[in-house]
This record gives sequence, C-alpha cells and structure tokens, in this order.
Amino acid sequence: MSRRLLIGVFEREEDILNATRASRTLGYTLVDAYAPYAVHGLDEAMGLAPSRLPWVCFALGLAGAAFKVWFEFWTTSVNWPVNVGGKPWNSLPAFVPITFEVMVLTAGVSTVLAFLAVARLLPGRKARLPRARVTDDEFVLVLEESDAAFDVARVRRLLDGFNAVRIEERVEEA
Repeated sequence: MSRRLLIGVFEREEDILNATRASRTLGYTLVDAYAPYAVHGLDEAMGLAPSRLPWVCFALGLAGAAFKVWFEFWTTSVNWPVNVGGKPWNSLPAFVPITFEVMVLTAGVSTVLAFLAVARLLPGRKARLPRARVTDDEFVLVLEESDAAFDVARVRRLLDGFNAVRIEERVEEA
C-alpha cells in the first residue's frame, strides 16, 4: 500500500505555523510537522490532543509508592519483625523518605518506558525523516494526498503563500 505525500519545506517557524493552521482549516490531512527544535503552538496548529503522559507518570508513580509501602510494611511487621529499641514494627512515618524516592524513581523510569512503547521507538530503529536537514535548520510540513479532490496546484500556491522554500511530491511505500 502506498500513499502520496506533499512535503513543504520552510526556513522560519512562523511560516510553518501559519501553513499548518491554514492547511488544517482547509481540511487537508496532516501527516506530521518536523522542526529542529520545539515550536510553541505547533501542536495546537496541528490539532493534536493533549498528552496523557502526565497521567501515566502520576498513576505509575502512585502504584510504585503503594507497592513499596505495602512491601516495607509486610517485611517489617509480618515476615521478619525485629524489635529495635522497643519501637513499633509498623512505623509508617519511618517509611516516608524512601517511599518518596521510590515513587520518583518508579514514575520517571516507567514514564520513559511508556513513552518509548507508545512512540514505537525500539532499539536500532532507523529514523524516517522527510529530509536530512530537518534536524539542523529546516521546518517541514507533510501533507497526505488523501483523495482525488486534493488539488496539488492549489496546495502548492497555499504553501508558496507562506514562503515555502521547496515543495515536493513523494510516494511512500508502507
């Protein structure tokens, strides 16, 4: 299965922002936008939903902290209770510092792993960039020619109106 792509290359971030907004307003299918650095507002211009990664971080950090409290409580009061100076076996305030540290560790590591899994960034996977210089100094907007109503000449005029440096068509094999 192949798909036809129209790739617009820009030199400034304002140009790609405006071109992305206009393309989305006109109903074109946006495949992706590439930039050498994070461009403020590009996610909103593309119509991307807010990330759920903070909720994943919170949930997995909380799960790690809960498991750690249960494990420490179980080891000190059930499995191997040791009388240390007459202190209680299940002293939960003593668990607070290490619980916080384990929560931060679990949240951080599991968030990175969740991100890698969702983004399908497997070890050894080659990057598929539309142009080699996109990570250096170019901004690239990739549109999909989704149906017969997609007028390439009209889209070229649209992208030229936003100072596109280069516009090229490409057929990508899936």
